[in-house]
Amino acid sequence: MKTQVEERFSEFYLKWIFQLEEHVQQLLRMPKANLNESELQALVSRFTTHYKEYYTVKWGCAHEDVLAFFCPVWLSPLENAYLWVTGWKPSMAFQVIDTLRKSVVAGASMFDMSETKVKKIEELRLKIRLEEEKVEREMERLQVAMADRKMVELARLASRVKSGDVVGQVDGLVEVALKGLLGGLEKVMKAADCVRLKSLKGMLEVLSPLQCVDFLAAFCMLEIRRRQWGKIRESQKENRRVEQPKLL
Repeated sequence: MKTQVEERFSEFYLKWIFQLEEHVQQLLRMPKANLNESELQALVSRFTTHYKEYYTVKWGCAHEDVLAFFCPVWLSPLENAYLWVTGWKPSMAFQVIDTLRKSVVAGASMFDMSETKVKKIEELRLKIRLEEEKVEREMERLQVAMADRKMVELARLASRVKSGDVVGQVDGLVEVALKGLLGGLEKVMKAADCVRLKSLKGMLEVLSPLQCVDFLAAFCMLEIRRRQWGKIRESQKENRRVEQPKLL
């Protein structure tokens, strides 16, 4: 059974990803070569606004139930397998750029990127990687904290007590300890989201408006396709389960 937060965010995410796909499809139908700079910037702004809405809603819901975002029920197992601290790994954005630069057809605007831009992107890549490592260290610290002296003693105490009053006191201590750990998870989740947003913002500041549009189209389409592939795999798995003959 889903929690209230899982219900609310599942409903929001379905609408959000549907709108994202609509934005991408409109973008793919547009003759981008005929658009002027202000029109291209308007397209970029549409995508960035859409992503800002996602993180605004996510942070609000996570404050109520942060654990929902570490095991999201609104994503398929395939999507969950590629999560990095509740979302996409920032380094992935640079891999998209690398791929577009090598693809004349899919990313023509990236093919002849200037050396100055390439250098700036590499500097940003290094900066983002260092911030990723910082988040990973903090996540590791939180995971190890689950086995610190206080938590171990509480676990031992909880397994020994039998008196109702004492059980209540132990439960209260456990609740306080878990609240501290959950607060840490919320902070590290937000830190990871900030690195994600920094990578996008930094990339868009380096690229030209046309390059920004090509990058966002490829980046968003990857997220959409990954979801579609995950749903197809879930459907195939369910069909195999239904078709499996029952043993007498």
